[in-house]
Amino acid sequence: MSERTILVLGASGLIGRFVTDDLRAQGFRVVGVARSLSPAQTMSALDIELPMLILDTAALTRLLSDHAVSIVVNCLGVLQDGPGSNTSAVHRDFVARLLQAIGGSGRAIRLVHISIPGIAESDRTAFATTKREAERLIGTSGIPHAILRPGFVVAPSAYGGSAMLRALAAFPVDLPAKEMATPFQPVAIEDISATIAWLAARDVDDASVKAVSWDLMQAEPVTMAGVIKRFRHAFGTAGWPRIAMPRFMLDLGAKLGDFASYLGWIPPMRSTAIAELRRGVTGDPSAWIAATGIAPKTLAIGSHPATIQDKWFARLFLVKALILASLVAFWIVSGFIALFVSYRAAAGILSAHDFPPALVDPITIGTSLMDMSIGVLIAFRRTAMIGLVASITASLGYMMGAAILTPDLWIEPLGALVKTGPAIVLMVVALLMLDNR
Repeated sequence: MSERTILVLGASGLIGRFVTDDLRAQGFRVVGVARSLSPAQTMSALDIELPMLILDTAALTRLLSDHAVSIVVNCLGVLQDGPGSNTSAVHRDFVARLLQAIGGSGRAIRLVHISIPGIAESDRTAFATTKREAERLIGTSGIPHAILRPGFVVAPSAYGGSAMLRALAAFPVDLPAKEMATPFQPVAIEDISATIAWLAARDVDDASVKAVSWDLMQAEPVTMAGVIKRFRHAFGTAGWPRIAMPRFMLDLGAKLGDFASYLGWIPPMRSTAIAELRRGVTGDPSAWIAATGIAPKTLAIGSHPATIQDKWFARLFLVKALILASLVAFWIVSGFIALFVSYRAAAGILSAHDFPPALVDPITIGTSLMDMSIGVLIAFRRTAMIGLVASITASLGYMMGAAILTPDLWIEPLGALVKTGPAIVLMVVALLMLDNR
């Protein structure tokens, strides 16, 4: 067992979580830090929730000293600017403070920084340019470091882009031909963890790894179509006929994803994701392989059939957005119609059932505003759970109220109240699918 302490920043993400757990299994003492951890991710007393991005240099220095850190693994990253997400603040400004903290800690600490493959000349997004700025800061800092540039990361869990490819494999839809042909060199997440473990076993003053930058990926060229094809073999969908998505639909999906991000959601399809996808994922892993002796794993996707949980996740991943969007529209539109389009008809239902006239207008207006408010609550990620619980409660209230006050509505020809039951089931499904990690 190694006595060295590894500090993993971003321990709730795809790479950070796997690395934290895998290095612990190898005997390292690992402190996992994230802004927020799900209950399932809090597996150890060394998993810490901290608002990393607002910590100043002094606070970061204390964090390093308090845990006697020898290696810092920085997995922090955001795809795109938006509410609560600032690429410059995460990729550049935080790294600058972290470097100052490491330099001022009085300890021999190696920084392992997770970056992106590609060359600076092809950077077109704020995501890529700020990642590259962080690399330059690290390179000129004089601090022992290793910059790791993984290719497309394939892991047992799925998040973001990796989840998107699984979803594409489960449906008879392809991306446009040009996007499917982009180079897409993958890497098994186990190889990333193995590389960090290899670095952790080296002395900080080892000149051969004092300042290295490595591309981590399979050497064999692969396209996006090739990666998706492997997933399709696993899902049993390889023989299905497929329809290629028009490019304008891909761009439209990215714009809708951008809009959703302003509501607090983290959709995998956003403008930055599509731009990076079109650039492709390429690199030269020869220096990494030669230095570490690690032979990149040949991805075993497709060699074993997908489990039922894999299939359900892939099929429901894209449907989740459709379910939530339809519920938002259902509540907002129904409340709007009752209040502004068919107000007299809505109020007439109460009047026809002998409601006190003084209560007809307040109840009609109040329930309409409540319906629209529920839709707005569901639309925002932070309040979606509250909105869904409120929607279920309101729907059950409408059903019970109708059973007591207007039982004849249960047998009206269009069956509006009868249809409320399946709608409640859909709300429960949405509530159960809210988790991202």
